[in-house]
Amino acid sequence: MSRVPEGLWELIDGYLKAEGLELDDLEMIGEGRGPVLRVTVDADGGVGVDRLAETSRGLSRLLDDDQRLQKTYILEVTSPGLERKLRRPQHFAKSIGREVVVKTHQEIDGVRVHRGTLESSDDDACVIVVEGNDRRVSHAAIASARTVFRWEPAAKPGAKVRSEG
Repeated sequence: MSRVPEGLWELIDGYLKAEGLELDDLEMIGEGRGPVLRVTVDADGGVGVDRLAETSRGLSRLLDDDQRLQKTYILEVTSPGLERKLRRPQHFAKSIGREVVVKTHQEIDGVRVHRGTLESSDDDACVIVVEGNDRRVSHAAIASARTVFRWEPAAKPGAKVRSEG
């Protein structure tokens, strides 16, 4: 992964704030002739496909005039999705109460994969409830982390729903 040019986060963040969006993450992926600048945006209630396309066009115009980027790059504007990556302390804070999978560089309590409910988070660490036990994991120890989305089976067509009454 390449480094995001200095000052680009602030430029994009300012534009998105003016548009009522939040800059969730910014990554420069790949190098050479076609690196990808991935801009992950979020908003209360989520971000739809039309809004992503509109935001992509606006950012493209903004970045065309910026000298920090190479002339050849691919702009990708996306939303965090149902299973969001957790890379920054703010990502963890927004996901408190959700099920997460956290992989650590070294074993903690004998394992490197920790699946449970994210109980709390601060700038230094997060606490995951794994099988009823609190497990504190420093952000520096995390190799990767993401939220877990569970698909619930749909009700069978024609099935009656019980009501309490």
